[in-house]
Amino acid sequence: MAKDTLLEPAQLDSSLAVLNADALEPWTLDDGKLHRRYKFSSFSTAFAFMTQAAMVCEVMDHHPKWTNVWNMVEVGLLTHRSKGITLLDIEMAAAMEQIAKQYLS
Repeated sequence: MAKDTLLEPAQLDSSLAVLNADALEPWTLDDGKLHRRYKFSSFSTAFAFMTQAAMVCEVMDHHPKWTNVWNMVEVGLLTHRSKGITLLDIEMAAAMEQIAKQYLS
């Protein structure tokens, strides 16, 4: 399966279960996107997370919709060209979880 092929509902459910098994807080489905809110100890920690994640986004050529207000970062992942959630989104979420663990644990 190509990474930008839409996940079928059963594939999405199983991918989300695997992702959340290792996540500090769960990823959810919200308005057709993978969604996660991270709460860091400070603005600089939130920004450091975003900086590291941005480098991975560039390598993967996959860019999230995200917002940052003080110590909070909200992420919404969707593959726009596929008009839904794909393996690329799951992989990006997993990469973000690994980066966040450096700052949240």
